[in-house]
Amino acid sequence: MGASESIVSKAQHQQPPIDDITTVSERIEGTDPVLEQIRALKIATPLLRSPLPSESTLTDILVRNPSSSSSSVSGSLNPNVLLELFSMYREWQEEEAKKISQKQEEIENKIETADALAAKLLQRFNYSVSSMRKAADELAQVNQLQIEVGELKGRLTEVISNCDALCKRIEADGPESLLTSVVHSSGTVSSSENPSSSNKLVRP
Repeated sequence: MGASESIVSKAQHQQPPIDDITTVSERIEGTDPVLEQIRALKIATPLLRSPLPSESTLTDILVRNPSSSSSSVSGSLNPNVLLELFSMYREWQEEEAKKISQKQEEIENKIETADALAAKLLQRFNYSVSSMRKAADELAQVNQLQIEVGELKGRLTEVISNCDALCKRIEADGPESLLTSVVHSSGTVSSSENPSSSNKLVRP
């Protein structure tokens, strides 16, 4: 305690004295705006009517006994307020019904569009399947065509080789060789036909 008092006394001796003039402001005339707002407050119409007619002011409501508050709960509902609540609920329900109907129409339009696209896709798919089947049938016939083309190619090569041999023979022996070969071939053909006819005549 002595040390603290000595420190305070030293601080007081070190600070120079200051002359202060204290003035008291005049009282503002008029009413306080906060009080005016509080006084302007009014008690709203309660949803539940209180059976106690004595509770008509804010003070009566604030200082009422618990028994009176419990008894006020059994009051009847204001029909005007109830009608207003029902009208608000009906408006909200109508708005929600409109929103639901709009969403339902949008969903139906989307479903119709999806059905049309699905029908077109199914039609194109069926056309593609038929085209693929036709192409598969044509490809199945290609093997037989390849075999026939191979046979024709072999015959054509044989004919070409015979023509080449004949051309070489003409170049080597001349065209007279063709005449002798033709006469020889005609004689062999006639001789082969005559025995058959003679045999027919000799039969008893």
